[in-house]
Amino acid sequence: MQSPLIETRPEGLYCPPGDFYIDPWRGVERAVITHAHGDHARWGSRQYFCTASGEALIHIRLGEVNTQTYAYGEVFEINGVRVSFHSAGHILGSAQVRLEYQGDVWVFTGDYKRAPDPSCEPFEVVPCNTLVTEATFALPVYNWPAGQTVAGDIYRWWQHNAELGQTSVLLCYSLGKTQRILAELAAFTDHPVHLHGSSVKLVEAYRQAGIQMLPTEAVSALSKDNKLPQGLVLAPPSVAESAWLRRFKNPSVAFASGWMAVRGIRKRRNYSQGFVMSDHADWDELIATIRDCGAQRVLCTHGRSNLLVRYLNEIGIPAAELATGFSSEGGE
Repeated sequence: MQSPLIETRPEGLYCPPGDFYIDPWRGVERAVITHAHGDHARWGSRQYFCTASGEALIHIRLGEVNTQTYAYGEVFEINGVRVSFHSAGHILGSAQVRLEYQGDVWVFTGDYKRAPDPSCEPFEVVPCNTLVTEATFALPVYNWPAGQTVAGDIYRWWQHNAELGQTSVLLCYSLGKTQRILAELAAFTDHPVHLHGSSVKLVEAYRQAGIQMLPTEAVSALSKDNKLPQGLVLAPPSVAESAWLRRFKNPSVAFASGWMAVRGIRKRRNYSQGFVMSDHADWDELIATIRDCGAQRVLCTHGRSNLLVRYLNEIGIPAAELATGFSSEGGE
């Protein structure tokens, strides 16, 4: 058996023949980055390799770091290992990393989804010998409705609250989910949406990349007496039950996340509404990807990895867990 192309070290996932790391959780010499979420792109490395469409987001998150960019499918070599990025469909510029060395091909998916999303590039199936897949939502209960269906539900919730004179505050991650909602809602309205400060620069980066979204305005630009009684506000989950919400008119607070597929989670967190929208693969997408790529072995990371490993072994696909330090900072 050939030596592994990816192994776990204290700094993160390491490629021994190439002497580089993929999404390291500590500063290293060479970091190949799948996307700009904080649990995958960390500050402190000397050189960052990333996609061309994801570079601006990396700089917003990490500052003026040394980046080297490549288009999807463009092959480059690091110490004899052939490397290429392939779209992961997770957020703008997100990538799977394909590694080829001495005839062996591994693919590290990073975070991914296969559902259509107007705010980012579509997922690409990449054939390989070994697939390293996330397992965030690796249970059959997780089966996502279409994004446009959910966007329609969000729009109707917003309009209902507007009729009651309530501000609609939708909690969603600042990078990826916010931009997807803005893009999906463009099919229903052209009314401006208001943004928490954490997403303003990120939304602008998506616009600069040509992504069509609803017009937006920062909440910080409003006068203090403007309570947005009919408005929609997108804000990160961290503002839930915070003093920041007091500036709005009797706000109705909802959450957009894959976790909203479990009704009990919504009730425990006391949201007025839960919208099932995730930037990760659901159960069917995970299994379809594993089958479609033709891998002879699967390594599972993050989330429900032990359950996915057990299922795959039961159906005859060799699988094992691969420990990582990823915490799904931004894609749920």
